[in-house]
Amino acid sequence: MILTDNALTVLEKRYFIKDENGEPSEDWQGLIERVAKDISDGDEEKKERYKKLLDSGYFLPNSPTLMNAGNDLQQLSACFVLPIEDSMESIFGAIKNAALIHKSGGGTGFSFSRLREANARVRSTNGVSSGPLSFLKVFNSATDAVKQGGTRRGANMAILNVDHPQILEFIKCKEDITQLTNFNISVGITEEFMLAVQSDSEYNLVSPHSKEVTGVLKAREVFNLIVEMAHKNGEPGIVFLDRINKYNPTPHVGDLESTNPCGEQPLLPNEACNLGSINLANFYETEFDWDLLKNVVYDSVDFLDDVINRSAFPLPEIEETVKSNRKIGLGVMGWSDLLYKMKIPYNSDEAVELAEKIMEFIDYYAKKRSIFLAEKVGSFPNFKGSIYENKRLLRESNQLDWDSLIDEMAEKGVRNATVTTIAPTGTISMIGNTSSGIEPQFSLVYVKNVMDGEKLLYVNPHFEAAMKEAGLFSKELMERVSEEGSVAHIDEIPQELKEIFVTSHDIRPEWHIRMQAAFQKYVDNAVSKTINFTEEATKDDIQMSFQLAYELGCKGVTVYRDGSRTNQVLSVGKKEKEENKQEGNCNVTPRKRPDITTGITQRIETGCGHLYVTVNSDNEGPCEVFTQMGKVGGCASAQLEAIARLTSLGLRSNIKLESIIRQIRGIRCPNPMWHKGKVVTSCADGLAKALETFLNIDNKSLLDIEDINKNISPNETKITSGKKVAVCPECGSTLEHSEGCMKCNSCGWSKC
Repeated sequence: MILTDNALTVLEKRYFIKDENGEPSEDWQGLIERVAKDISDGDEEKKERYKKLLDSGYFLPNSPTLMNAGNDLQQLSACFVLPIEDSMESIFGAIKNAALIHKSGGGTGFSFSRLREANARVRSTNGVSSGPLSFLKVFNSATDAVKQGGTRRGANMAILNVDHPQILEFIKCKEDITQLTNFNISVGITEEFMLAVQSDSEYNLVSPHSKEVTGVLKAREVFNLIVEMAHKNGEPGIVFLDRINKYNPTPHVGDLESTNPCGEQPLLPNEACNLGSINLANFYETEFDWDLLKNVVYDSVDFLDDVINRSAFPLPEIEETVKSNRKIGLGVMGWSDLLYKMKIPYNSDEAVELAEKIMEFIDYYAKKRSIFLAEKVGSFPNFKGSIYENKRLLRESNQLDWDSLIDEMAEKGVRNATVTTIAPTGTISMIGNTSSGIEPQFSLVYVKNVMDGEKLLYVNPHFEAAMKEAGLFSKELMERVSEEGSVAHIDEIPQELKEIFVTSHDIRPEWHIRMQAAFQKYVDNAVSKTINFTEEATKDDIQMSFQLAYELGCKGVTVYRDGSRTNQVLSVGKKEKEENKQEGNCNVTPRKRPDITTGITQRIETGCGHLYVTVNSDNEGPCEVFTQMGKVGGCASAQLEAIARLTSLGLRSNIKLESIIRQIRGIRCPNPMWHKGKVVTSCADGLAKALETFLNIDNKSLLDIEDINKNISPNETKITSGKKVAVCPECGSTLEHSEGCMKCNSCGWSKC
């Protein structure tokens, strides 16, 4: 596989094994050798086949497998669901188990629906319950304390059933986006509730402990509140629980109550799933190669099934459940890039029909291979009583003979309870240099921040090729595409290319939903997909999407209205003295320093020692910077004091902090130093990094230094051309919200 500079950056930062100095001790060939050797477990034929598969660019497994296979950790699954029963022992046991999973790099999902409502009587203590929302906050705080693999904090999903007595409070619990920052939340929707919404009738609230009806609500009012909150900040999402359980492959084992953090993997309590994705863009040159796809499906199913055998699970209960059901989730990435290559608009009937055709093919032949494995090494232990034994697999015949396949599964067995999932592919799609999952491209041109404040343009290769073929490619035009975020309103670009090279906000929400439903039709588990809206979208638009997702057979839906989860950062240089606004007035007088300022102090490791940087603000924004080296005196301290004084003077003269950062960032000295996974190239560069961190902290966060030290939120923002955009806490590039998660296309950072 040919790796781009972006791919190498992501691999070096997140995937390659590192030595004691934090430097990569393997390359791409070393990684695939390590992974293939481990997953094949001594089978030389498999090892060579898996190496070829990983190096082909056709398939990649989920990140934990690439990171941990062949390492001491050996935790290879991405997603877990843990049970929470209505007792203190179960609640705090789940917190402990979640911490172990987060430490090993996994994400966790929970249903809080079994917990009795607040103020319900607790007989054992003769007191009252504090309710699921109070414990949700405890789970969130525990997640803050545990970093995944020492790098980032874990992601969680919280689900509460719509008939829980505290459902209204749950729907609004993330109205303040600074709360529950480690959780995605979704409402568990029932068929009864949706029918009540349609008939504008009431439905019952039922206490999970006593099973008594505690009240009634107007279903449409509850639905409207979900819509209102989703419009406001993208949460809650909705999960159609009855529909999920309709497709539960092992109903005799238990009900599916929750999903993983991004919503695509419904799981039983104490269950995990390992996932992998096929890069569809690589199967088309002049025509689509169906035979190649079939072979890749077979090898991918073999690989994912072997991952189950090799994974070290964080809890014995999880290992038992996983190996009893052997669920795998083979999905896709590169979908929008495939459409670009085939010159098919994403928002077209042709694209929706192709989606069904491709996903049916993958699902069918993945099950074929799972039957083959069952004949060879046995069915999953819970096969008896499953939907396969009872011929209850629900699939509409389209192009393939499902009736015969279902008979074959009942007769011969099947190795895996599920075989298909459409999962988020944020960083593995960056490694494969392709689009994420089934999402449309968020932008055709990305800006990548590099040293010395320089910005590089990363242009989608298929768009670049089409523009060059049309004789239209130029740096100036690409910069315009980057600024616009779309080609829809650029006159120089022909209409035919505008129709093909659509991006997320060019596509009406109903096409997003139709595409999700097309893939869901032939997916065992669920589909990770974000329905992106422009900032101007109305609540009616959100409501239409929820209803259409229900009508078209989706298992859940997540929406995101552009800019709805971002907070404006501290204003810098916002107010200018009236006399300094006059044209031609160059005599800028710095504002006076007030007697009292507030600020933060950060420690940065540099080649000259510990650097302490204090940034203080007055009521107009940042106004002064102080520096102190761990070792007092010397040339470095003197130079830093000079830089700090000039920076303070500039800030009080209304020079923007971003401008100062650009001037001193990336300055090099002979003694660079690693600090929190980044190279500090000099003391001046360390000061720039401290100023960048300050810039990405909002006013409210400054009031709580503990929150700052815990986690710089991905909801930090910057103002670009008058528009609020979320920025990456690691590299400062613009974040996009897709596949149910915030992610950065410049450095690979992901909230999930």
